[in-house]
Amino acid sequence: MNSITRRWVRGSLLITILVMLLAVAVVIYFSINTTYDSARRAVQTRVTTILNQFSASDAQTSEARGIMLRRMIEQFSEKDKFEVLLLTSGGQIAVSSSGSTEESRAVADDYFAARAADSGATSSVTRLEKTGEKIMSVTALLSSPADGVSAVRVETSLALVDAELSRTVAITSLLAFAIVLFSVWSGMFFIRSIVRPIGEIENTAAKIAKGNLDIRIENKYNDEIGKLSDTINHMAGELDKSERMKNEFISSVSHELRTPLTSIKGWAETMAAINDVNDANYRRGIQVIQSETDRLYVMVEELLDFSRMQSGLKLDMHMLDLVAEISDSCITAEQRYINEGLNLVWNEPEMPIPVMADSARLRQVFINILDNAAKYSPKGGTVTVDTLFDNLNGNVYVNITDEGAGISPDDLENVKKKFFKGKGAVRGSGIGLAVVDEIATAHGGALDIQSQVGIGTTVTVRLPIYRKETKKIEQK
Repeated sequence: MNSITRRWVRGSLLITILVMLLAVAVVIYFSINTTYDSARRAVQTRVTTILNQFSASDAQTSEARGIMLRRMIEQFSEKDKFEVLLLTSGGQIAVSSSGSTEESRAVADDYFAARAADSGATSSVTRLEKTGEKIMSVTALLSSPADGVSAVRVETSLALVDAELSRTVAITSLLAFAIVLFSVWSGMFFIRSIVRPIGEIENTAAKIAKGNLDIRIENKYNDEIGKLSDTINHMAGELDKSERMKNEFISSVSHELRTPLTSIKGWAETMAAINDVNDANYRRGIQVIQSETDRLYVMVEELLDFSRMQSGLKLDMHMLDLVAEISDSCITAEQRYINEGLNLVWNEPEMPIPVMADSARLRQVFINILDNAAKYSPKGGTVTVDTLFDNLNGNVYVNITDEGAGISPDDLENVKKKFFKGKGAVRGSGIGLAVVDEIATAHGGALDIQSQVGIGTTVTVRLPIYRKETKKIEQK
């Protein structure tokens, strides 16, 4: 869970912090430029006003123009905000609106810079040598000499401007910090809302992995986490069901194996005691041993088929006549039907039905279904085998119908699952129909079961009809 927090810190939170830093830098940059430009325009406006008044004056002589300039400085109304300086041709301060004429190297530098500029004016931001106060200034040359005065300089303090900028920076930084804090709080809250339920899910999944299949996750969420909880609960339920079915299967197989082995052992001991091949019981023992051995052989084959199915079913595909395969299967099962007093009716089509299939596996399908039909049919009952064609889709349907007790609706949806044995199930491993379904699917077909309790069951095997223009089923 810590990795989720680390990924969030390295990703989302780090990006938020970088964005905030960039935003603060952009705000500070534009605030400084905008504020200083505004101060520069204000100073420039005062300089322009003085120069316009000077140019509009009707004074003819240098002395008169000088007197007019000095009078303008004396009458300047914004002395509390701006200071006006009159500069000599050497860059020295001749007159100041504040009354101070203290020399400053920056004044002379700006004067000579204005003289060198094409516009005859220059602006600068400097600090006073004594106080260290930052000032904004604009220096502009006069259009004509005025009693030794060659330029006008207007200065204003940037103390208030810098204070306003400091407040802007502080407010922006605090706002960015508050956004980052809110992002951290909301992010941690969101992460906890994910980490905690995931932790619960992880603990529950670990218990399930250790074999505790009865435990379930309490689902309190109507989102993806809730769906995950439902999925894990469903998985646990399926695993629990599969575990129970497996245990029942093992118990059933153990019982099924014990029964013929007990018979074989008992009759072998009986035959050993008789030691007379002409004795009726001796011959009966041989028949029982042969019958029970065949039964064991079928069960072992089913188990082997199930094992092969788990590893991936392999088919040896050839073009076959489905009618011949069904006929051979019916002939194989016929003697058992006669022995158990059952009727087997095979409505054989007149024309062959070509299919691409594995002959041995196909017979296994039909013999298994016929065997199930015999197990659940009453004495004297009839099992019918017939075929139906679907030329439109190129399929053939083999229907095997019995007159047995039928399958309950609750069991019907599970009969094809491995290990499943219904309420009325008789002897068997519970994997026969699962193997049959797998074989039918591997042939590109399907297995379907329809049943009514007290009436009977119809098992339908669908297979694709082989046609030259149709691609062969890919071997698995």
